[in-house]
Amino acid sequence: MREYELVFVISPEVPEENVGATTEKVSQFVSNRGGNIDKVEPWGRRKLAYPINDFREGTYVLLQFKMEPKHLTDLEASLRISEDVLRYLVVRLGE
Repeated sequence: MREYELVFVISPEVPEENVGATTEKVSQFVSNRGGNIDKVEPWGRRKLAYPINDFREGTYVLLQFKMEPKHLTDLEASLRISEDVLRYLVVRLGE
């Protein structure tokens, strides 16, 4: 398993009480594929550097996890089609 860090931006249209549910969906995706969640750190609502889909702010979440590399493509596809997630970035940690 490899270590990864994922930062994703949740749409401001998602109510504050549903941000946790969206984060949980991503965590469950990793867990269901044999991965381990090391850290979940909500950064809160922040202004975006540039407008995305006419939104000027979003809720940022940091997720550190371990997962087999073969499942990373599925995770990115899931984030890409999610209507709640505006942007995401997955970075491999370590070597």
